[in-house]
Amino acid sequence: MEPFASVPEQPEAKRLLTAALTDGGAHAHLLHGPPGVGKRTAAFAFAGALLGDARRVELRSHPDLYLLEPLGEMIRIDDIRALRHDLHMRPFEGDRRVYLVLDADRMNEDAADALLKDLEEPPSYAVIVLVAAELGPLPPTILSRCQLVPFRRLSEKAVRGWFATQAPELGEDEVRVLARASGGRLDRARRLLDPDASARRDALIAAARSVYLEPGFDPGVAAGVLLAAAAERGEEARAREQAIVDTLDLPARDAEQRVRRAFRGGERDELLAGLEGLEAWYRDLVVVGAGAEDAAVHADRLDDLREDTASGAAEGAVGAAATVREMWRALEEFNLNPSLALEALFVRLRRELRAAVPA
Repeated sequence: MEPFASVPEQPEAKRLLTAALTDGGAHAHLLHGPPGVGKRTAAFAFAGALLGDARRVELRSHPDLYLLEPLGEMIRIDDIRALRHDLHMRPFEGDRRVYLVLDADRMNEDAADALLKDLEEPPSYAVIVLVAAELGPLPPTILSRCQLVPFRRLSEKAVRGWFATQAPELGEDEVRVLARASGGRLDRARRLLDPDASARRDALIAAARSVYLEPGFDPGVAAGVLLAAAAERGEEARAREQAIVDTLDLPARDAEQRVRRAFRGGERDELLAGLEGLEAWYRDLVVVGAGAEDAAVHADRLDDLREDTASGAAEGAVGAAATVREMWRALEEFNLNPSLALEALFVRLRRELRAAVPA
């Protein structure tokens, strides 16, 4: 069976990983790209093919698989030191050991420097596989010593196919709307199947519209919509991780860090997803105003979009979408206070879209 059959699309990534399996390839690989597009699935499939036992690798029980992922906010130097100690142990079963580092872009500077030494001169039997959402936090010296394996957002067709498999009861129009709203990411697609997703989406759109429809617009209230959704997602992630942690024999500190990290990760990802949804609404105002309705992400809200563009909302929508995108990047890259940052964002959006506000 083709080892990457479970990974949708990603032809370039599959080509590079398949070549590494057949030709020997590099001793270190870095799979990078947005969350929810198949990187982790591909990494475990690659490790399973290298070790010749995909089932035990998937269960994380193969003795020649070393798995490292951050327990807290980041991967620290002690984590890399433990990996380095294991790196010089011979394989238990075959002729390879695979070191899989998830969220590698969460290594702090000391950890990255320590890993670099082993990337320069690894044992002949070791294959190191890093998985990262962003290349920016990783030092150029690490990037230069890895085979870079890029992953892209999935096509709308691929996401539609996923919805058809996971939720066959959905109608064609519903699938089309959800596939566009997912932004090419299956993690977002999964969340959209949540029964509460529709209410969160409606609240986000209402906040986006309130900027230019409400004379007494309150930036704090609009920001609160995104913050509430993020907190809700964080709590859901915390509960899921706590259920997993309860089955493991972990030191109390490690268990606490895992649960805290799950909460913050869920909260952060939902916040970024909310900003993407906000940007998509303002972009749709431009699209509908230009008469290209077939390209609208919010295909089920065309009546609202037409009404808003008729009132003049599209006039400032290009700048509004750019402003949201700028905030998305800032929250992604810097340690900002989300509450203050979002309130400031909505103040700026009000200025961008003030021409559409009724007198």
